[in-house]
Amino acid sequence: MTVLGHSTDRSEIPVPGAKGSAVSLSWGVATDTGHKRAHNEDSLVAAGTIFAVADGMGGHAAGDVASDAVVTRLAELANSGVVDPEAIVSALRSATVDISHAIDERELGVGTTVTGAAMTNHGGHPYWVVFNVGDSRLYLFEHKVLTQITVDHSVVQELVTAGLITSADAENHPDSNVVTRAVGFNAEPVPDFWLVPVTAGSRLLVCSDGLTREVSELRLRLHLAARLSARETALALVDAALAEGGRDNVTAIVIDVVSAESGNGGDILDDGDTAPVRRVSDT
Repeated sequence: MTVLGHSTDRSEIPVPGAKGSAVSLSWGVATDTGHKRAHNEDSLVAAGTIFAVADGMGGHAAGDVASDAVVTRLAELANSGVVDPEAIVSALRSATVDISHAIDERELGVGTTVTGAAMTNHGGHPYWVVFNVGDSRLYLFEHKVLTQITVDHSVVQELVTAGLITSADAENHPDSNVVTRAVGFNAEPVPDFWLVPVTAGSRLLVCSDGLTREVSELRLRLHLAARLSARETALALVDAALAEGGRDNVTAIVIDVVSAESGNGGDILDDGDTAPVRRVSDT
């Protein structure tokens, strides 16, 4: 397990590439090994302009090596200026090389999921570049509505998309833990990307599947709607997963957009405004 960053009550983040514009964020992080696992193979980075959760796979320490490599490379983007999809792909490619160098040649099948958000400048306004590989998830909570932004790269999600099973059936499907994309395995990383406006009053939840397998979306929404601090909410979500069995490692990052101001002091977007979430591309 690697944790880069810590919970922060409030931090002023200059908008990359937008002189005079700033976003005030508060974020909370929490992670736990769970009740059934011997090791925590989740890793996270919470660095102000980039947040991500990686869920390692491969057993024993190998999954931790993979998730550590990914969050370490992503953390390097925190001070690199405007972060775009190309920069994220480059970081994931570097992490893939790091993983291949770090593991024993006999340790085949080592990789990690990763999901996160990086702040960027889009048309002079702050946006999140949301990215995803695997079945960790990112949710947006805004206007009292919880929306799953990312789409799982998993066998059961493909079955749901094809209309062969329901979302409820997917949770108990025998292939529910089989992902179709990951970072590692000496393969090219293939993330999906979305652009999400940074809106005052909104919350992001970035989490591993150790949370979403135990806690329903209804309960996720209730926790996010309770408006405890970001740190308290992240801790409460992890506690909820443990109370439901804690069968896997569980990690959560909650990010609150406290305010978003332009260079002239006006709000960029507030919680009464709407702007579309836009899927960028499949790489």
